[in-house]
Amino acid sequence: MRWTIVGFSALGLTIAYLDRAALSVAMPHMSDEFHISSAVQGVMLSAFFWTYALFQIPSGWLLDRFGPRVIYPIAVGWWSIWTALTALARGVGSVMVFRLGLGIGEAPVQPANVKVVSRWFPRKERAFASSLFDMGQQIGTALSIPVVTALTLYGGWRLSFVVIGLVGLLWIVGWAVVYREPEEHPRVSAAELAHIRSDQGGETPAEAAGGTVPWRELLSDSQVWALTVGYVFRSLAGAFFLTWYPSYLLDDRGFSEADFGMVGWIPSLIAIGSTVLGGIVSDRMLASGASPNLARKVPIVAGLGLSACIGFAPFIQSNVVLMVILTVSSAAHSFAGAAILSLPAEVARSSECVGAVAGFQNFGSQVGNLLSPIAIGLFLASSGGSYVGPLLGAAVSCLASAAIYLFWVRVKPVAKRDDHPTDPADQNEGTTA
Repeated sequence: MRWTIVGFSALGLTIAYLDRAALSVAMPHMSDEFHISSAVQGVMLSAFFWTYALFQIPSGWLLDRFGPRVIYPIAVGWWSIWTALTALARGVGSVMVFRLGLGIGEAPVQPANVKVVSRWFPRKERAFASSLFDMGQQIGTALSIPVVTALTLYGGWRLSFVVIGLVGLLWIVGWAVVYREPEEHPRVSAAELAHIRSDQGGETPAEAAGGTVPWRELLSDSQVWALTVGYVFRSLAGAFFLTWYPSYLLDDRGFSEADFGMVGWIPSLIAIGSTVLGGIVSDRMLASGASPNLARKVPIVAGLGLSACIGFAPFIQSNVVLMVILTVSSAAHSFAGAAILSLPAEVARSSECVGAVAGFQNFGSQVGNLLSPIAIGLFLASSGGSYVGPLLGAAVSCLASAAIYLFWVRVKPVAKRDDHPTDPADQNEGTTA
């Protein structure tokens, strides 16, 4: 049953990224209709991340307090409505209002998925499980290009927002039917429940429910800040593919709209497999006896280091070679994702604050996502449309993020941070680590 649950989590994230990436694909059409400059486009593309970042930490608290069964569908319903409302936009101001509403609704999605994995999977499967739900962002981003392009060509960019907004409402029905806590789920056998709890320690979600999140301890925990800052720099690079990537290919590299619709989705498609591969590598290393610290860091550092190849993009003449470089960079960036998303459950002091730690981490992600499109827009406006600076900046951000995860983050053995260190499973895990 745990694989069905994480499948629904992946579908939720797919819908979220389809909704948020739609503006990037529709932007060339909207800019023609509303006569929007590059600098203003950057602000519009970043508006979503303002509220998305602001509501990360409150979302983590709500998930720890009420659980993903309640908070997740409320969030999906909220963001689906605001996506559909974008079709009513009459200018820059209204588009930004709708994007701010979308950001509020999507804030809980990533902390919710991290929380789901922490409750439904043993530690030795968390990176792979995280890679499965994290595929949703690549699938959603990849789908946004052909789906929004096709809907736009068929009925205009406004139709695309209505159609993809309706999809989320269907997901809510499925989640309400499928999701329960493992101890309460009628389709979870005793054997599967024992497997889920096999290396999580003595504390169960039921025992942790209602506990108070130690906010003062979280704010003073260097590892929480390491996860946050590391994700800031990772997202400064990754946000390019969510925001300015379509405009780069269409405006700077001379891709036609038809060409872009055919090949623009390739980096996101390849990144799907790369995300899963990163999770498999991390969990296999852990299962083979590597320390949790090493098993999580190797995919992260290797992936982010290779992703820095995006810095070569502006110096490549051939568009074919360019797409290869962009695909490698996107895939390597995603290769690191599963291990990063497993870290909140690895460093959290107990299961009761996994959502809060994930909220802090994803807050860092959205700070990077917020700053990146604005900075790129301003640079383009001041440099005559040159993408050299933004792409070199993305490469430097990848390397900075890799260094933070390598030298600052420390993944601790379960027994050192669990409230029940005498549990046999914890003792074994600590010995292995």
